[in-house]
Amino acid sequence: MELLVASAIGVMTAGGIYLVLRLRTFPVILGISLLTYAVNVFLFSSGRLTIGAPPVLSDDVTRYTDPLPQALVLTAIVISFGMTAVAVMIGLGAFLGSDDDHIDDQPEPRETEGQP
Repeated sequence: MELLVASAIGVMTAGGIYLVLRLRTFPVILGISLLTYAVNVFLFSSGRLTIGAPPVLSDDVTRYTDPLPQALVLTAIVISFGMTAVAVMIGLGAFLGSDDDHIDDQPEPRETEGQP
């Protein structure tokens, strides 16, 4: 089980880094999202991978999972959703402003009145 989760984290991280290094806005946003998914799975797996164990300790329970990583992942999901929405809006604004979604374009110099 641990090997499968570690492999999934590695594949998501590699795919996320590959997409972040693209020169278009949409793949960069997808790469950032994939990296956040990888970090979330890593945080979730840091609380011990046990199946069917409750996250809250009670008197008759002998094994349990750590609830702190679950709370961290829940918070990270909300934050990553907000940041993805902000990045999409910035990318959409840049695309609508210049009709191009390259992220390495140099801004064109504007001509001012009174200068040749």
